[in-house]
Amino acid sequence: MTTLISAQNIPEEIQKAIDSGEYTRAQKMISEYVSDNKLPDSEKEALLFESERLERIRKDFTKNRDQILTELEKMLPGFSFGDLEKYERDKSLEMKIIEGKKKYFKNAAANLFRTNKQMKKLKDERLDQPTDRLKDFKKAIVPKIIAESKAAEKKLVYEENFKIIYTLTVKPNAVPAGEIVKCWLPYPKENHSRQQRLKLLSTSEEKYIIAPDSVLQRTIYMKKKVKKDSATKFTFEYEFTAFAEYNDIFSKGIIPTVDAKLSEYVKERPPHIVFTDEIKALSAKIIGDETNPLEKVKKIFTWIHDNIPWASALEYSTIQNISAYCLENLHGDCGIKTLLFMTLCRYNGIPAKWQSGWMLHPVEVNLHDWCEIYVQPFGWVPVDQSFGLINSENEKEKYFYIGNTDPYHLIINDDYSRPLFPVKIFPRSETVDFQRGEVEWKGGNLYFDQWNYHLDVSYSKGKENEK
Repeated sequence: MTTLISAQNIPEEIQKAIDSGEYTRAQKMISEYVSDNKLPDSEKEALLFESERLERIRKDFTKNRDQILTELEKMLPGFSFGDLEKYERDKSLEMKIIEGKKKYFKNAAANLFRTNKQMKKLKDERLDQPTDRLKDFKKAIVPKIIAESKAAEKKLVYEENFKIIYTLTVKPNAVPAGEIVKCWLPYPKENHSRQQRLKLLSTSEEKYIIAPDSVLQRTIYMKKKVKKDSATKFTFEYEFTAFAEYNDIFSKGIIPTVDAKLSEYVKERPPHIVFTDEIKALSAKIIGDETNPLEKVKKIFTWIHDNIPWASALEYSTIQNISAYCLENLHGDCGIKTLLFMTLCRYNGIPAKWQSGWMLHPVEVNLHDWCEIYVQPFGWVPVDQSFGLINSENEKEKYFYIGNTDPYHLIINDDYSRPLFPVKIFPRSETVDFQRGEVEWKGGNLYFDQWNYHLDVSYSKGKENEK
């Protein structure tokens, strides 16, 4: 596991170079500092990863001003964007100064119309917008899940069966011919009642290792010899059954007084869950005089839904405190929003823990993050902050994704930033989440630009639930 080093632990001169965008100079200073000083292995690793983090930031911030303007003008023809500084100041156009030049996040142009309310409204007014198929899908299935649960008097309903083929392909010549590539692929958890009957059907490699289900970020591990000028492909196929879960926590649940078994889930967990002054101030603003813990959850969830729009995210390994980043920039993807939600919950004494994997909705398949909170008498129940509020006058439908879920959430991880099995030697490409996979060879880690991944899903039965 790679731990990000905090700014206060970086030598002052190196930190100054990083803050001023002098990445090449900072990397050179890190190399010299590590060579000249007898450091504990953990400090040496962290400093070397800081150098790697700067390289990863460069790969996220690749666009110049002219490129961003060209993209924006294509997205909204005829509009004069003029100076971009006003969007930079309000954090809706993400930019860094790197080596003395303005460099924009590679997805900054598209994000502007997601994060800036004025620009989103303008684009919506001027151009026909595509139907939000996922939003419509959720609105259609949520009442069916609730109705089926009530009729059957069961919490697990709306059964769906899935068959998954997952493939990771290392690009030709990313590793010298004859070398061995090691690969960790995302493998489903089995200790969840709503995810059952998991069966491995096939693997590309005869030998493999499946991590025990107790491993919080679960994998199937394979390795393979590289052939010259050829892609190196790993694939496996499995099937499983999943259920929607409906708990109706606001009618029947309470958040208990925290005991020893829950205490770790209300603590800070640096670097991404920290009770900063900004978190404390925001909590006071959101919670006000509310004393009921479940109502506090609802207030936190609603505030994030209303104030933190979804946006394409930087690589998590480049962000030193994800919840603070979310609050500073007021946008984020599913995992970024989830970590802000978890931080606010924990600060208010509400047990919260991470969960993630893939969303397998027939209208959209993608990486996805959410979390769980602890509510009696149900135990841990799912909360999907990114899915937010359903547009419904019915309160149970509106707040469905607090305490309930649909059957299309594939669970791979029960926590974040936990060791893989078998142990990975080099720093991970993704230091927080685990959904795409990880790859390395004896020469080091292979970052995301050196391989591709793909998930194919088929729905073998239960399609009547979508009608």
